[in-house]
Amino acid sequence: MADNRIAWLNGDYLPLADAKVSAQDRGFLFADGIYEFTAVLDGRLVDGASHLTRFARSAEGLGIALPLPLDEIAAVQRALITRNALDQGGIYFQLTAGPAERDFLARPARPTLLLFTQASDILDKPAARTGIVVKTVPDPRWARRDLKTINLLGQVFAKREAATAGAQEAWLVDADGFVTEGASSSALIVTADGVLVTRPNGPDILPGCTRKAVLAIAERDGIVVEERLFTVVEALAAREAILTSASNFVVAVVTIDEQAIGDGRPGPVAARLRELYIEAARAS
Repeated sequence: MADNRIAWLNGDYLPLADAKVSAQDRGFLFADGIYEFTAVLDGRLVDGASHLTRFARSAEGLGIALPLPLDEIAAVQRALITRNALDQGGIYFQLTAGPAERDFLARPARPTLLLFTQASDILDKPAARTGIVVKTVPDPRWARRDLKTINLLGQVFAKREAATAGAQEAWLVDADGFVTEGASSSALIVTADGVLVTRPNGPDILPGCTRKAVLAIAERDGIVVEERLFTVVEALAAREAILTSASNFVVAVVTIDEQAIGDGRPGPVAARLRELYIEAARAS
């Protein structure tokens, strides 16, 4: 099927197939860049402001100047939704330092900014009904995981290992046995006494935008939230395990390392939080 999507690259709307960047772009040569993915539901951005704020923070962390103010990037996103008649899915946007002679210290004058849409049935994913299987993997990534960089090789390795074991996601584990996060998601558990636990923000994890919204929703719904470290052993003994991400919203984890969590089926907390998150997304 022909791909007729319209993208935005460095100020121009053009067919995605025609969106080209320099072979000397530092994103290609050094992974010197950042990215975001913002979900789209009913033709509208979900948690758009949070993703843009994190985008700006990551750009500052890599020393890359934003070529557009955040409100103008948001306007481009909305224009792409309209131009591509996108109802459900998301918008991927990536910023790199731009093209320059290959040199470790080069800082080009003009960064590269690319945005494009991805259509998907974000509401009716089978995993939302059945839950997913997780495999734990030693965390192979660099120290600044709070920056959403395009250097994703560690996550690729982790997801490959998980897929080989028949799992849909990897939960990354630090040297002390504590879960950091999923390879492309945030990790949460529900303890035996009903407390929702997730690792606190810091350099070890990406500050998840969906996770942030879900924690606020949980507290409003009367769920006790604790941001603290938890081990793989604690996760295996949990009443429920949950992952959150922009592309999945809220999904139950039913198995970790071939051991069923709870009764091995999606639990009520995961189902309730997914329902409330979708309601909030549609209402915002």
